[in-house]
Amino acid sequence: MDAKVTWKNGLAFDGTSDSGFTIPLDSFSPASGEGTGFRPLELIAVGLGGCTAMDVISILQKMKQEVSAFEVKVHADRAEEHPKVFTNIELEYIVTGKNIDRASVEKAVNLSETRYCSAQAMLRTAVPIQSRITINEG
Repeated sequence: MDAKVTWKNGLAFDGTSDSGFTIPLDSFSPASGEGTGFRPLELIAVGLGGCTAMDVISILQKMKQEVSAFEVKVHADRAEEHPKVFTNIELEYIVTGKNIDRASVEKAVNLSETRYCSAQAMLRTAVPIQSRITINEG
């Protein structure tokens, strides 16, 4: 995988990778940025959420779960001092559907956490990650 960031102005950059998509990056005013894009650590949190979400929904579909809506919320605490790394991450898997089997969701989440999600495997070596599951009937 290759990626690059190209400077636009101030602290604003465009990030691209092999997929060919472009994503804006920036900082916010305390760091002289204008807030015109994602902050880099936000992208790490979004990447983690996306990685595990793709695993879990794929597994739930194979398990024939009737999922009508699905999201993963990522809450990451950061250190107060530089380099302000993540100190704790909580993932909340919110599954909505008909007759959703909790054991199936737990199995899908566990498989993502322990076998499939490369972002989670990498981050877990540096920061504790907890997860919880919320199931909504509807």
